[in-house]
Amino acid sequence: MKKLINVFLFFSLCQITLGQGEIDTQEKLIFQNERSVSLTLSSNGFGAGYRFGKRQTYLNKTIYDIEIAYIKHPKETKVSPNAYFYTTSRRYVNGKLNLFVNLRPSIGIQRELFSKEDRGSIAVKYYFGGGPSLGIAKPVYYTMIIGTEDGGWYTVDERYEYVQHPSFSYAIAGRASFWKGMDEISVYPGLHAKAGLSFEYSQVNRLLNALEISAAFDAFNKKIPIMFTEHNNQLFFTLSLSYRFGWVVDAKYKPPRIDREGQLLTE
Repeated sequence: MKKLINVFLFFSLCQITLGQGEIDTQEKLIFQNERSVSLTLSSNGFGAGYRFGKRQTYLNKTIYDIEIAYIKHPKETKVSPNAYFYTTSRRYVNGKLNLFVNLRPSIGIQRELFSKEDRGSIAVKYYFGGGPSLGIAKPVYYTMIIGTEDGGWYTVDERYEYVQHPSFSYAIAGRASFWKGMDEISVYPGLHAKAGLSFEYSQVNRLLNALEISAAFDAFNKKIPIMFTEHNNQLFFTLSLSYRFGWVVDAKYKPPRIDREGQLLTE
């Protein structure tokens, strides 16, 4: 996560350095709504989202977000199947009970702190919001090696249960099909709050390109059984770095000011 933030800061500095002093001759947007999508890397997984932003004033928007985030347990470590059996090449997380996905619909406010005046400069905005969280847990199945009394063995797809298989870690041949267990999905309702900073660097007024740093807090009605351990979580704090791209809709423009000699007037 630290490396991602360092890359972001370096990129932002380059954008500011290159953009300063270059006058923007495009018509200024004085009113705009926004439609955008985001791709996110976070401290406990990854995700994607869609946003509709409705302009309320020159600086403020009401934002409607829906995000889907894949959340990992901090103790997850992928391992390769036992080479002796090797009936499948699918890597797996030893002890994982469920894949956990969080769906976050939310409503919030975005406010612009610094506007783009020069071409290539950066607009800085902050936002906050919240809403329900809908946690979806899908059981993980493993391809198991089961021994027989005559010294033979066979494979079967089963969930992670130490009681049934005391030497389970040795008996795993790999991860079973993703679609196995789709009929056993569990839902965990909850709430979330989110806040962040957005750095928009688009050089075309009709388009939106931005990098965002955000923090989110999710609280569910019970612990989410991601791993075979007593230390599963009910509360999740997430730090994220997102790339957002989109377009402006329902825009109103302010034409550039020109003096009598035809020269552009800067404000």
